[in-house]
Amino acid sequence: MANREALRELQSRLAARLQQSSQDSARTANWLAVESGGQGFLLGLADAGEIFPLSALKAVPHTHGWFAGVANLRGGLHGVVDLAAFLGLRAPALPESVREHARLVALNPALGAQCALLVERLAGLRLPDQLERIDQPDETARPAFAGPVWRDVEGRVWQELNLPALARHEQFLGIAS
Repeated sequence: MANREALRELQSRLAARLQQSSQDSARTANWLAVESGGQGFLLGLADAGEIFPLSALKAVPHTHGWFAGVANLRGGLHGVVDLAAFLGLRAPALPESVREHARLVALNPALGAQCALLVERLAGLRLPDQLERIDQPDETARPAFAGPVWRDVEGRVWQELNLPALARHEQFLGIAS
């Protein structure tokens, strides 16, 4: 009899914890905000992996300028794509003035792409209730990895990037020049 009561008590505590956990996860940030090429981008937290300081990159010959090279991140080689250069927002060479704040955002290994995005600056985390979606008139002209556009309370515009779609995008995968 005591075992049944203990089991019921345990189930009640677990149910309460699960409910609290789901409420807490609803309040957590959904995006990592980054800046690159003077633009703001939102990366889904579930699709972004670990963040690393900009380390020494090994150049790879015969690749596009936006492919910054390879980096050893936690013992694994990752291809590094300069996000701003890939999107055509600036020339491939990272300006010295932003190198100190530049970071490598690895893609979640579940996406099947052993790569990282070189961004110029981290801008924190964003919650859905901090942003308002902006309607874009011509959605067809945008690449498949370009998600919705958002505006924050300060009026700053953020372009959401769909990292799974980016990881499958033909141009993103075609690093050879």
